[in-house]
Amino acid sequence: MLSITASNMTTDMVLVVIFLSIVTQITALMNSAVILTIINTKKLHLPANYLICSLAVTDFLVAILVMPLSVLYIATKKWLLGCVVCEAWLSVDMTCCTCSILHLCAIALDCHWRTPRHVAIMVTITWTISVLILVPLLWRHSGDDNFGNYTKCLIKHDHIGYTIYSTFGAFYIPMAIILILYYQIFIAARTLYHKRSSSGAQCKWRASSHNCLSSCCVAPTSLCASEQSVSEPMTQICASRERKAARTLGLNLGAFIVCWLPFFVKELLVGLRGFHASAQVSDFLTWLGYVNSLINPLLYTSFNEDFKQAFRKLLRCNDAHPTRKPAAPMCRRKDCAPLRHLGGPLG
Repeated sequence: MLSITASNMTTDMVLVVIFLSIVTQITALMNSAVILTIINTKKLHLPANYLICSLAVTDFLVAILVMPLSVLYIATKKWLLGCVVCEAWLSVDMTCCTCSILHLCAIALDCHWRTPRHVAIMVTITWTISVLILVPLLWRHSGDDNFGNYTKCLIKHDHIGYTIYSTFGAFYIPMAIILILYYQIFIAARTLYHKRSSSGAQCKWRASSHNCLSSCCVAPTSLCASEQSVSEPMTQICASRERKAARTLGLNLGAFIVCWLPFFVKELLVGLRGFHASAQVSDFLTWLGYVNSLINPLLYTSFNEDFKQAFRKLLRCNDAHPTRKPAAPMCRRKDCAPLRHLGGPLG
């Protein structure tokens, strides 16, 4: 049956299937690389990086359990795998995608999770919430002979209450939390940048002068007279890091919203009977959300030098003497701490 369906596919559909298959493979490879890098690099064995690893595991599950069956469904234009597989696929799809989104919320709260125990609790909470969002769907469809029939495998939008419950729990509430946290971090970063720009190399340090925001302490610039000879390059390095972290913040937030907001707006409007989406629109918006699982490992690791070095070592495992750039003068940790976690947790 699959061969007959394949022979009836148009050239455009063949290209779409090939493209989606490539995206699926790259997503699996990128997330598996992040997982292996964190596991094999002791320098990355930090609580904040455990969240990155957990996110990569979740996105890896999306790549190997959800995306391939979606490619098959799009290629054949009907469901061929039966009711049981349909229920399992929809359950894994909803749970893993929700868990991936909640992980982004947890990473935005990075400065609160300072021990492996805290990270384990947060990961447990994300999976628990994801399952709780799924349970009402399974309960509503239990015993429904039409659910997951042999031609269609879709989540029904016949209960407005569940639509609101699932969309707000899986996306709108986490998005609001992320927006609030990132806005606070951005304001703190801008304030600190202006303080550094105005203070220059003057010594204005007071031990008690700390600006604390959401338990993440931001210390003002402290460059004493004895350090004036190196104050300017150190300030430039710190400012460069802040600008880089601010760009990373914008990319993280922008990618999350662009990938998932259209899908959840569609889900809410369809559930409220305000919009009817065609199969092509639904598939496009669904895959736009899946692409976030490919973008996550790129954004949360590519701006981190420790991850870059670990990736190079993973790719060149036989190179006994990897080339290393000379270390640049470093600003003190408390001077550059405010945006430490925006570009991915640092080693």
